[in-house]
This record gives sequence, C-alpha cells and structure tokens, in this order.
Amino acid sequence: MLSTLRIQNFALIDSLTLDFNKGYTTLTGETGSGKSILLGALNLILGERADFSVIGPSSDKAIVEAEFELSKFHLEAFFQNNDIDLFNPTILRREINSQGRSRAFINDSPVQLGVLKELTEQLVHIHSQHNTLELRKPDFQIEVLDTLSSLEKLRLEYSITFKLWNSERKSLEILKDKLALSLQQGDYNRFQLEELEELNLEKNDYQTLEKELVRNENVDELKSTLDNIVAAIETEDGASSTLRKLKTLLEKSKGVDVVLDELSQRIQSVLVELQDISGEAENYLEKIEIDPKRLNELVLLIDQFNRVLRKHNLISQDQLMELKEKLSSDLDDTSELQTLIDLKTKEVAELRKEIEEIGLDLHKKRVESSKSCEEEVQYLLAELKMPDTQFLFDFTKREEFNLFGCTDVKILFSPNKGLAPVSIDKAASGGELSRLMLALQNLISTKKQLPTIIFDEIDTGVSGDVAQKIGSLLKKMGQNLQLIAITHLPQVAGKADFHFKVEKTNNDSRTRTHVKALNEEERIEEIARLMSGEEINEAALLNAKALMN
Repeated sequence: MLSTLRIQNFALIDSLTLDFNKGYTTLTGETGSGKSILLGALNLILGERADFSVIGPSSDKAIVEAEFELSKFHLEAFFQNNDIDLFNPTILRREINSQGRSRAFINDSPVQLGVLKELTEQLVHIHSQHNTLELRKPDFQIEVLDTLSSLEKLRLEYSITFKLWNSERKSLEILKDKLALSLQQGDYNRFQLEELEELNLEKNDYQTLEKELVRNENVDELKSTLDNIVAAIETEDGASSTLRKLKTLLEKSKGVDVVLDELSQRIQSVLVELQDISGEAENYLEKIEIDPKRLNELVLLIDQFNRVLRKHNLISQDQLMELKEKLSSDLDDTSELQTLIDLKTKEVAELRKEIEEIGLDLHKKRVESSKSCEEEVQYLLAELKMPDTQFLFDFTKREEFNLFGCTDVKILFSPNKGLAPVSIDKAASGGELSRLMLALQNLISTKKQLPTIIFDEIDTGVSGDVAQKIGSLLKKMGQNLQLIAITHLPQVAGKADFHFKVEKTNNDSRTRTHVKALNEEERIEEIARLMSGEEINEAALLNAKALMN
C-alpha cells in the first residue's frame, strides 16, 4: 500500500507531501491543474525514464519519495536477492538533476533503475483509457482466466516445473556441446598420449640416458684416455717407476732425518694410490666395449624425447609427465561426461513428462471453468450498462509447452447485440474497454491481493447512470485493495472514501500546483463544482450530498 508520497521541485510543485489511506481515494481538479504532474512524479518512482525538463526552478535537483507498506506482499526474497535491507514501511526515492543524472534508492541503498522497477511493478499499477491493464496481451488474458478460475496454485506448480525443465534442458545442451568438442579433440589427444606413453617416462630417466649416449658416442676417446692413464703410471719412465727410485733412495737415509722419513712414507702412499688408479683404469678399459645396437637405441630414444619436448614447447621430463597426466585426465573426463549426459537426459525426460501431465490438467481445467468466468464478467458488464455484451475465452491447444502451459487463450468480445465476438483489440471502444477493465479488476480483487491501482480518467466518455455504477464499483473494489482514481465525474468522486483536490495558483510571477486533502464540507463543495461548474448553487450542493450518500 502507498502510504506517503513526497515531491520536491518537480515541475509546478515546490514541495508536497500526501498521506494515503486504505480504500478508495479520488483526485479531482480542473483541466490543467496538475493532476498529470502527480502521475509524472509517481512514474519516476515506478522506474520510468526521466524527463529532466520537469526539474523545477528552486534548485538543480528534483526528488520524489514514496513510502510503501509491504507486509502483505511477501517480498523477502526480492530484498535478499538484491542485498537490500527490508523495512516496513519501505522508502523508495528517485532523484534527477539538471546535469542529466538520475539516481534511485530503496531504503537509502542505491540501486539500478531496473531493480527499482522490478519492485514497484509489484506495488503499483497505473491504468488509463489507453493502458487498460494490458488486456490485449495474451499473457495477461491467460492470467485473468487462471485468477478467476482459482487455478493460480496449479499454474505456479506448472511454471516452477517448466522453469526447472527448461534450465535442465539448457544444461544438457551445454554438456552435449562440451562432449562434442571433447570427442572432436579426443582422437588427437589420444594420439598425443600414446606418443608420450612410448617414451615410458615413469621408467626411463632421460637425463641419465643422455649421459649414457654421450659416453657411448665417445668410446674411442675414452679408451685412449684410459690407455694414457695406465701408460703414464706403469711404463718404464712412468710415474710409478720414478717414485720407486725415489723411495729406494730415501730408504738408504732411513732414520737419519725425520723429515726424510715422512717424505718416504708419503711417496709410498702416492705409489699405492697410483697403482690403484692404474688398476681401476685397466679394469674399466677391459669392460668398455662398443654395442652398436644399444647406441642405436639410445639415439632413437633421445631423438624421440627431444622431438616431443619441442613439439609441446616444453623443457623437461617432469613437464612431459604433467602433460601426460592432463591428457589422460581429459580422456577420463570424456567418459565421465557421457555418464553425466545419460543421467541428465533421464532427468530432463522425467521433467518433460511431468510438465506434460500438469500442463494438460491445467488446460482441461481452464476449459471447464471458462464458462462460469464468462458469466461472471458478463453479469458485471450488464451492471455497468452493457447488457448485450458477449465475453468469451477462445482456446487453442498448443503442441509445444511454454511458461503458461499448452493453452493459447484469446478473449473474444462484442459490446453490441447482433455482432459476433471478435478479438478484444478489434472489438471495443475506449469507454467500453474501461468498463471491462473495471469488471475484471473487481473480480480479480476478490480472488487475490492486488497492488495499489491508480485509474487515470478511465471513466472518460461515460456519464449519468453508467458513471454512478462505475463509482459504486470502485467503492466496492476499495474494500479489498488501495484504489486511487483521477476523475472529472461527480458520480465517481462522490463514492470515494478520501478526496484530494488538485489546483493551480499564480503568484510571485510563478504558477504552482497544490494538492489539498478535503474534509466532508469541502468534498461536498468540490463534487457540486464538478456538477455545476464554478457557480455552485443549493441544488448542486444537495445533489452532491445525495451522491456521497
């Protein structure tokens, strides 16, 4: 429910605060007094695009703020999903400035305009003769039928299942695309993996194998080096022979000098080490042999290893092993992906079966209940002086299912006797549509909690007894919801529970719009003015009182 509306520096309004109540409220005023300004300000709160030319002269900013009571609307999920604090009342604010900037707030939290609009669409509906509850839209027509038929719970169950099916179906398509791409790359990945497996990376140490290859490729040079080692130690003029001579010479002076004795011992140690070196060199020389087959194996292995390294732009055996693990994992993922697709396909099929069952049941119940709904609407239209109206729901069963089921509904309408009913957008005048909207809204308001509804002169083009009936119907609707009607008709205004008058004044070289809440006496005068103009006579006052009673 809209409880308070505050407007600052907006068009002809300097500052204005309006407090609204439950029930039926009317706004009246002369043509051009500024009623459209109020709607323009409220449209800002509803998230409409800003017209910066409406900023008033008193500052470079216009502000519109509205307080709403939300206790009956169950909007906790909206506030949680948008990370906004939920208060009751909730305050919505819109600011526009002369630099062309616009800001929106919900409970002082800045929000995107789309978020503000998403919330206010659930709080306020503004309807005029040119915007008759979007009745021409198929989605609204089916919602009207479901509401009047008390099928909203079943349709909610269907729509939840349909959304889940649609979501799972899209997930399945994504998995299939992923599998197709994986299979497309699978053969190449499998070839790469087989190539890596041939290297036997877990068993072969290619750093050690490269050293072995270098040694085998240089066997002749190695043998020559070992021969030189043995020769340098064991030949007649070699190191061992020379050292033995020195040792013999020092043996002769044994005990003569301590230093000489120590040198003799050290020479003996060197001789032992040289003989060990010579022996090891001879043994190693005997073991060295050229194995052409092994040499060829090593060349092939190392060449393949280096080729694979270059191919993948890698530099080490460890990196190749990581690549092998990844390729193996990718191939395993393909198998897991197929398993997941099989499970998801089964889930999608089960959900599809469920939406078909619920959708067909929903279609059947819509058709069955439509007759009583048509009769209810026609009865109310007769009350609104349209006794010859034909109002029908025309059904087409869809082969495919959408968010509303498998039912296409079209409202057929004929306001006059002798004319076959046709599609609503081809059948009714503005005034006739207005009365149809009132009838539908009245019936809907008895079925569910509606947001605040603002009727902007939808009673244009009617008068007399029809206007009286419209006023009575609005008053009745006000018992179930907050309803605000902007009108020029005394019969409509006279039935209101609360009454605001919009008027324009000229002073200080400026024109301003003011809005005043009327008391009982002022209401009588205003309704009398609507009937007789500025010259209010006693008869008009008596008629005004009669209308109000």
